[in-house]
Amino acid sequence: MSNTSTIKPPSKSGDVVFGLLTTSAALLTLFLLGGIIASLFISSWESIEAFGLSFLTTADWDPPNNQYGALVPIYGTLVTSLIALIIAVPVSFGIALFLTELAPPWLRRPMGIAIELLAAVPSIVYGMWGLLIFAPIFAEYAQKPLNATVGQIPVIGALFQGPPIGIGLLCAGVILAIMIIPYIAAVMRDVFEVTPVMLKEAGYGIGCTTWEVIWKIILPHTKVGVVGGVMLGLGRALGETMAVTFVIGNTNYLNDVSLFSPGNSITSALANEFAEAEAGLHTSALMELGLILFLITFIVLVASKILLAQLAKSAGKKG
Repeated sequence: MSNTSTIKPPSKSGDVVFGLLTTSAALLTLFLLGGIIASLFISSWESIEAFGLSFLTTADWDPPNNQYGALVPIYGTLVTSLIALIIAVPVSFGIALFLTELAPPWLRRPMGIAIELLAAVPSIVYGMWGLLIFAPIFAEYAQKPLNATVGQIPVIGALFQGPPIGIGLLCAGVILAIMIIPYIAAVMRDVFEVTPVMLKEAGYGIGCTTWEVIWKIILPHTKVGVVGGVMLGLGRALGETMAVTFVIGNTNYLNDVSLFSPGNSITSALANEFAEAEAGLHTSALMELGLILFLITFIVLVASKILLAQLAKSAGKKG
């Protein structure tokens, strides 16, 4: 009795210190985020004041005459990222499902390691490979056939017309797709693997095919992780610089809607001009491009959160 009565209760000081540290880390992150937004806004204020909303709708980019419009970089950023997602999402989905559901055990580990190694390749290597090796092959064996077939279809054919020079918006989108496939596939593979084996075995037990188990059991259980992986890949595509700079063409002209045409993106414009930009309106316009890219990323994040909320709501109604 005397021994038990002298036992002291556990101290809460460790919990208090841990709570303070985690709270400080969260507040520091918010502070840094607010600082980045404020600095971008202040640095771009001269351009905002000079051009207003016309900065978003005009394609003129003429530093000698101090005329700037962000339409071409915004268009190039959105188009190349969309092309990358259209290609990368189904390919990544197939890779992840193959590794988790269909591949023999002896192949899963080496193939998974190979996918992860692709994510470690520096972006400048992708850019150099894209410019020197991929672009000529792409022009000969992809752009020419697309021009001769899909390019002859009314309306949609306008996207695949023009000289097959290799570099351009479509080439940049394909290179981005190759770059983000390892990220999306790795995330999808990991979230597919956490699906309880009992659920899958129950599906097979009642006679479901592999596709039905994937579509009706695995995907509903892992939809949050799948959307997160797609958003991770989209964020990488939106912010990629060097690979896009090598293969997009780096021109500020918007003559037609052809995906074969050279173009520009926000990141490539910043990489090409920021080091040589003179203080004043030119630098302010480039900073406004950075602010626009930040806003685009923020809008994508908000859209993904809304999508996840809608998915959860629909799942609750079905339940």
